[in-house]
Amino acid sequence: MPAHHTCGVRYRFEDAEVDTDAYELRNHGARVPVEPQVFEVLTYLLEHRGRLVPRTEILDAVWGDRFVSDSALASRIAAARAAIGDDGRTQRCIRTVHGRGIQFVADVEVLESDDTPTDQPTDTAELHQSVRFVEANDGARLAVATVGEGTTLIKAANWLTHVERDWRSPVWRHWLTELGGRYRFIRYDSRGCGLSDWDLGETDLTDVDRWTDDLEAVVDDSGAERFALVGVSQGAVPAIAYSVRHPERVSHLVIYGAYSRGMRQRDAAALAESKTILDLMRVGWGGRKPAFRSFFTMTFLPEATSEQIRWFNELQADTTNTENAIQLESAFYDLVVDDLAAQVSVPTLVMHSRDDMATPHAEGRRLASLIPGAEFVTLDSPNHVLMADEPAWAAFLSNLERFTAS
Repeated sequence: MPAHHTCGVRYRFEDAEVDTDAYELRNHGARVPVEPQVFEVLTYLLEHRGRLVPRTEILDAVWGDRFVSDSALASRIAAARAAIGDDGRTQRCIRTVHGRGIQFVADVEVLESDDTPTDQPTDTAELHQSVRFVEANDGARLAVATVGEGTTLIKAANWLTHVERDWRSPVWRHWLTELGGRYRFIRYDSRGCGLSDWDLGETDLTDVDRWTDDLEAVVDDSGAERFALVGVSQGAVPAIAYSVRHPERVSHLVIYGAYSRGMRQRDAAALAESKTILDLMRVGWGGRKPAFRSFFTMTFLPEATSEQIRWFNELQADTTNTENAIQLESAFYDLVVDDLAAQVSVPTLVMHSRDDMATPHAEGRRLASLIPGAEFVTLDSPNHVLMADEPAWAAFLSNLERFTAS
């Protein structure tokens, strides 16, 4: 089972500080760049500093059921030591007991994070995210995360997620804690990214049924007979298809920042843009230069802070490899559910940011017009992913609660 890291705290020891919300390590006041798995290992040891942690437990916590060698863990431990000014000889902070495990031994001060949201509807310190794996009908393993209690709200997978990293991110965490404070909120990583299986094999990613079958596997595993369904961005495609396939199970359908036709299916300008995006991905997705990935970040989050930009840049490279990114993005450009949208019979709310740079407002309006009786709400924002401190986020939550309570 992957690790569940404590959110909203900073760990301070010697001259170093680890902020779990900002996903940041500082030493002598300066930010120290570390690989995500190094940060995960360090944070896990800090959380469990009161005991000797077996190597197998760390491997399970950080890598889940993916097979990695013991040398991979050793290299991450060495990198963590170097990042905080420790080494294998002195072991002032990270102590290795051969044959038994690893322990964080330096004195640690635990502080509340400066970035911890203060306006949560419930005490988010009590929220606990659980992660499990669900097998799709073709054998692919999908990582599913659940948080909160009450009425079930399931979100169809959308592009660029990582159920573990998102839980601690400055971009997605408010989505998870706010929705987890109101519902039993279930989400999952799509095949090809995050903690789900990355091997896409010969999968036809333009097949709407493929994505709908994955959603159905998650729904069936949830045990919910009836639930509200959310589709964000291209996640609306399987959400719409599932609502047509199983209208008796969907109490409410909520769609945000979405479309019913991919970029290649719109007009000449969108077709040219899709080609440019794929070229950028080929050149810079997995490279060392963040400028290429910043294009995507600024499209999704034009009003992001520097920390949010850094985090989203890193997420792109960490959530999947270049080959998968190109395959997935290209497939999304060809998805079309116009006919299915016209068959939706469940109560539907469509919300869209007025100046969304990733999916034009006109596409959201068009989608709402295709769904019989759908309510359409325009949010005053340029962001594709709504930020915690903008009025549009509060409006999104208010409309969601109002609609699902009806």
